[in-house]
Amino acid sequence: MALRKIVLQGDDCLKKVCRSVTDFNARLHTLLDDMTETLIDSGGVGLAAPQVGVLRRLCVVMNEDDEIIELINPEIIATEGEQTGLEGCLSVPGKYGMVTRPYVVRVRAQDRNGDFFEVEDEGLTARCFCHEIEHLDGHLFVEHTDHLLTEEELEEYIRQQEEEDEE
Repeated sequence: MALRKIVLQGDDCLKKVCRSVTDFNARLHTLLDDMTETLIDSGGVGLAAPQVGVLRRLCVVMNEDDEIIELINPEIIATEGEQTGLEGCLSVPGKYGMVTRPYVVRVRAQDRNGDFFEVEDEGLTARCFCHEIEHLDGHLFVEHTDHLLTEEELEEYIRQQEEEDEE
C-alpha cells in the first residue's frame, strides 16, 4: 500500500465525469488499498478516485463505526429526509460550508470483486455517500453552498456544536 497525492481544487480531473470500472483485478485492489491508506492518513471520512487523479467510478467512505466501505460504480437508489450541516473536502483544504443533503441514503454498488450490494446509512455517512459520488460526476461541495465559512464562523459553529453535545 502507498499514500496517493490528493488533487486540489482547480485541477481539471476534479471536473471530469469518471468512467465505469470494468476490470476487477489486482490493479483495482491496489488502488482501493492505497485510497484507504490515504484517507486514513488524511483524517478525512471519504475519498473518491478523481481526488487521487484516477478517473474511475469508485470511492471509499469511512462510516461512523470507523469501517471502510468500498463503493465501485456506485449509484444512489433512494434518499429520505434532509439534513443541513458543515461540509469540507480533502481537495478543498481549510474551506467549509453549510450544505443540505438527504438524511438517509441507500447506495447500490459493486465490491472489489465485482459483486453487487446495497448499503444504507444516515447522518454523516449518508452525507459522505452523496459528497463522494458527486466527485465521480465532476462536482465539488462548494457548488452547494453560497458561502464558505470564515475562520471565525467555523470556530463559532464548532463551539455551538460542542455546547449542544454537552446538553
